[in-house]
Amino acid sequence: MSSATFRIWRGTAEGGGFEDYATEVSEGMVVLDAVHQIQAEQANDLAVRWNCKAGKCGSCSAEVNGNPKLMCMTRLDSLPLDQPVSIEPMQAFPALRDLVTDVSWNYEVKKGIKPFAPREPDAPDGTWRVAQHDVERVQEFRKCIECFLCQDVCHVLRDHRLHGEFIGPRFFVYSAALEMHPLDTEDRTTELKDAHGIGYCNITKCCTKVCPENITITDNAIIPLKERVVDKHYDPLGKVWRWFHGTEKEASDHD
Repeated sequence: MSSATFRIWRGTAEGGGFEDYATEVSEGMVVLDAVHQIQAEQANDLAVRWNCKAGKCGSCSAEVNGNPKLMCMTRLDSLPLDQPVSIEPMQAFPALRDLVTDVSWNYEVKKGIKPFAPREPDAPDGTWRVAQHDVERVQEFRKCIECFLCQDVCHVLRDHRLHGEFIGPRFFVYSAALEMHPLDTEDRTTELKDAHGIGYCNITKCCTKVCPENITITDNAIIPLKERVVDKHYDPLGKVWRWFHGTEKEASDHD
């Protein structure tokens, strides 16, 4: 066995700082293993949120050497152990204690998104008929485990703190899953433009890079939603088309 030093942030919402812990590490260990070992042997009061330890619950999100990661999926052999490994809570959300943050804002945001509204059934037995490619298009978005790493890395939330004006990448993915669902009849473009702040996103793709489920957030969710907003609210030919079909007044009422 060899030894490694972990520089872990300790504190509460009132403030805190980093403390160094040296512990033995072995082949196959992940960051969460080291944190648990330190918790058991040196810092029994260290607060850390975790559950499945299999990369599927999204609970153990943190920043490892400044990068948003799932601690249970970050192998120690992928890190430079000749220097201290820093572990701190996600920076986009308020700290509760040590490595635990208050992510409840995300659940409040979700409540504000228009829910799924299916069209009338296609058959007398109450079922629908949809094309397979339409079904497959939204399957990727269902892989989200709500780890909120994409929210944490997004500069609009992390640096500019625009939580009151911007719902973040996770909920653009959620909105895209609804908007692109072949049975959904709801129109969320006005909310995306106004209340949800999709215009703040400048397509840096940092959210896509940190997603542990490899969801192509920017290209497959955010950009198509931006295109829908532009088509609905900024395309002059679209306005003429809607006017010709008698739907322009309804669209204008939302502008």
